[in-house]
Amino acid sequence: MKTVFRASVALSALALSAGFAQAQDTTKACLITKTDINPFFVKMKEGATEKANELGVELMTFAGKVDGDHETQQQAVESCIAAGAKGILIAASDTKAIVDSLSQARDNGMLVIALDTPLDPIDAADATFATDNREAGRLIGAWAAGKMGEAAADAKIAMLDLSASAPSVNVMRDQGFLEGFGIDVKDENQIGDEDDARIVGHDVTSGNEEGGREAMEALLQKDPAINLVYTINEPAAAGAYEALKSFGKESDVLIVSVNGGCPGVTNVQEGVIGATSQQYPLLMASKGVEAIAAFAKDGTKPETTEGLDFTDTGVSLVTDEAVDGVESISVEEGLDRCWG
Repeated sequence: MKTVFRASVALSALALSAGFAQAQDTTKACLITKTDINPFFVKMKEGATEKANELGVELMTFAGKVDGDHETQQQAVESCIAAGAKGILIAASDTKAIVDSLSQARDNGMLVIALDTPLDPIDAADATFATDNREAGRLIGAWAAGKMGEAAADAKIAMLDLSASAPSVNVMRDQGFLEGFGIDVKDENQIGDEDDARIVGHDVTSGNEEGGREAMEALLQKDPAINLVYTINEPAAAGAYEALKSFGKESDVLIVSVNGGCPGVTNVQEGVIGATSQQYPLLMASKGVEAIAAFAKDGTKPETTEGLDFTDTGVSLVTDEAVDGVESISVEEGLDRCWG
């Protein structure tokens, strides 16, 4: 009886030990987004969660209270370090201020991957999975110039940006749009230094509908003759449209945007937005989780797309009013590929 008892205890101890080892071997990863409200980040979380479940990765998710909430993201990085995560996927609200916290994560042996928004400097992350945001901006700028034709020479342009901190995604979309439209941006890494008289002004939106409405109202007060609006994303575009509508100007102004979520593409279909550049956030996040799993297995780090300093996850211009020289897909195809 004693022998049986000892054997039973030994087997139980072995089972507990195996279970503990298995728990210790589970790869932990963190996803930190700007908000958990914007459909773009909702889809990003969905993509990361699906891939984590598929690969057996334990995923912890965090989000800022609003777009631009750096402090909450910083606290999330600290939580990930304390939890022993093997990697962090982050869409940073403040691409400069978060660098020190992420440096501590890397010092702790973690893989840091920026999603959608490159860090400043970009090599503060081990890799970046993102849309080519400058190309996304260039596409809508070139389309707007083609759509307006000769009237582009006398355009009155409102620039509805993201936040005062001007994260890299904001800079690249903004400057890409201006370049596509044919405006000299002076320093391509700085917003607002251009001197083209066609630009009425810049205002910030926090990437949401209310912010878009308020920014549009402010710029209309500055110049009621605005006839072209660039917006950082489609929620801001929807807000801008509501402001224009309240002034009775919704039919006189062309709006272009970036994102490619289903509500945004529907707004293209309904004429609220003229064209939008579609991104693929689910792909960014799922590839990010795959990269952390590979890193945990053998230390492999992601490779960049040839000719770029990040991994390009693709972009397509969505419109039913194609212009010569600007590659685009139809609204129908955009709806097939959209998210949110």
